[in-house]
Amino acid sequence: MHWRPPPALLGAWLALLALLTLTVTLAYVPLGNFNSIIALTIAATKATIVAAVFMELRHRGARTYVFAGAGVFWLGILLWLGMMDFLTRT
Repeated sequence: MHWRPPPALLGAWLALLALLTLTVTLAYVPLGNFNSIIALTIAATKATIVAAVFMELRHRGARTYVFAGAGVFWLGILLWLGMMDFLTRT
């Protein structure tokens, strides 16, 4: 008997590897101010894949979505406060 991983896990692993390759490749491409935006977009995509597949959020109820959304909202507040601190310093 030979064990095979579920297709969702295999697809998530391949997607994460592709996004990792894209991240490393784009780190060497001079895109000016867009480097940060693209890197954060790729990181958010990777986080979404991990949350949906490995944390199995796609099979959970509405309450789990609310708490996951609250965590993302709190992260947004922390990033916003950190950016305001950075932008207001001389």
